[in-house]
Amino acid sequence: MECHCTPRAVPPEGAAAAPVLAVSAAPSAPAEELVDLPGGRFLMGTDDDQGYPADGEGPVRPVVLGAFRIAPVTVTNARFGAFVASTGYRTEAERYGFSYVFEGFLDDRLAAGSPAVPAVPWWREVAGAHWQAPEGPGSSVGARQDHPVVHVSWHDAQAYCAWSGTRLPTEAEWEYAARGGLEQQRYPWGDELAPDGQHRCNIWRGVFPTLNTAADGHRGTAPVRAFRPNGYGLYNTVGNVWEWCADWFSPDFHLAGPRWDPAGPPAGTARVMRGGSHLCHASYCNRYRVAARSSNTPASSTGNIGFRVAAGPGSPESGP
Repeated sequence: MECHCTPRAVPPEGAAAAPVLAVSAAPSAPAEELVDLPGGRFLMGTDDDQGYPADGEGPVRPVVLGAFRIAPVTVTNARFGAFVASTGYRTEAERYGFSYVFEGFLDDRLAAGSPAVPAVPWWREVAGAHWQAPEGPGSSVGARQDHPVVHVSWHDAQAYCAWSGTRLPTEAEWEYAARGGLEQQRYPWGDELAPDGQHRCNIWRGVFPTLNTAADGHRGTAPVRAFRPNGYGLYNTVGNVWEWCADWFSPDFHLAGPRWDPAGPPAGTARVMRGGSHLCHASYCNRYRVAARSSNTPASSTGNIGFRVAAGPGSPESGP
């Protein structure tokens, strides 16, 4: 099943990628909160019958990682705002003049004037949508400072990492950390989506795409520390927002690729995203499982893509 959870942006003709190399580590950047993880051997991937084999979720294989550090939460609007205030950085959505917004978050005027994405008309190309105006002109993140920043491309995430002295996690690091020490469980807390009837993540509840009951307490994004953390102290590793990883995406590179600190193929057209989002539903995109994968082009941005940062062993200033 092809995943349309995040439509792919087509940058305006002649538009250049975000100037990642123009951003460098800032001594004044706020220190990132990072969790130390020892690494070691774990079983990556899944052969779950709920999975999507075409995505390359399987087969289950042993992977060995060195020690690394990773943020317990995704980057918030507040932290991304500090980055922008320090550097004057403009995201690709701001420079291209548009980003993609779920139609249910738009008022009638904006919905009528925003083109639908072919085959997935619940996504609209909204002029003026970007990280500070996530539902387009007139919207704001003022009351969402502790929510994940969205409408950020892979290039934008790289720029933030360059400023903060961090990096994006590899896909293998992300899955190891997201599992929280559990082996081959479907979710970071076990195999049952709602143990004892309790919601553990922010996903679509109801009938997609027409009815979201918000039974988990959230129609859109949730604060980054909503719900309980996993066994490693990480929050919202499934649901809420998709998270960019460092790797190029391939459905089969891992079949013969390295199993020691794997970093994905050397080239590609799309970057890995993990974790699913608040728009995922079992009937449409059951990719809020910890082994699920997706991808998007590195210039793309939507209202349900964010990122968390990582670093090598030692201080965050040590970088990748």
